[in-house]
Amino acid sequence: MSQVQDHYCNLLAAHYSWMNGMPFEEKVAEQRALLTSLGIGMGSKGLAIDLGAGPGYQAHALGEIGFETILALDTSRPLLDELEAANDRYPIRAILADLRDFPTFVEKTSVDAVVCMGDTLTHLNDLSDVWTLFQDAHEVLRSDGRLALTFRDLSTELTGLDRFLPIRADDQRIMTCALEYEPDRVVVTDLIHIHAENGWTLHKSSYRKLRLDSASVTQELAGIGFVVDHDGAIGGMRVIAARKL
Repeated sequence: MSQVQDHYCNLLAAHYSWMNGMPFEEKVAEQRALLTSLGIGMGSKGLAIDLGAGPGYQAHALGEIGFETILALDTSRPLLDELEAANDRYPIRAILADLRDFPTFVEKTSVDAVVCMGDTLTHLNDLSDVWTLFQDAHEVLRSDGRLALTFRDLSTELTGLDRFLPIRADDQRIMTCALEYEPDRVVVTDLIHIHAENGWTLHKSSYRKLRLDSASVTQELAGIGFVVDHDGAIGGMRVIAARKL
């Protein structure tokens, strides 16, 4: 995922929390409500894993839900620093690591919940990485352990001017995203104008995302042995919840 890591390191990490457009506590509350609605925390609340943790919205939500230990993995040191700076009460262990390496940090059948939220799944290199992540999650989860996923639905191609998406703007920053569609990926270009003493400057970077569709994801999960309890959409994101029998 070096292209994605470069994109976050060189551009996006510094603006990630700003682009979400709400205070940290509100975002945590939003994610807690979502995770709870997906069945996270209904059973045992021992160990949870947050894949692609970023600044810690889901990790803190898992702490509020009551998990005893939370492993938060991300490849961005600045975002993990934000996570740790915001945490003064939850048992969160921030780990600088590729999310695909999460099985090396736990024992098989020892985990109660695995969450991979935001648009993290589409950052993986190819579909085989996604399917391997699902298989690994199944192996580390206890019986009745829960898996929660979100990812942006890029299955329908946007054309013309619809490919240009306003993300957020204020007096100091303006962010726009441009999409270029390929058969199985989308080239994402983030454009951020920043205002300083000498005027506006443009900062830009591109990377590729996978085009995932919920039908393929749920079919793969079922084939591995998960029961899919929820498959829906919220604000352009697919939301899927599954549990291990």
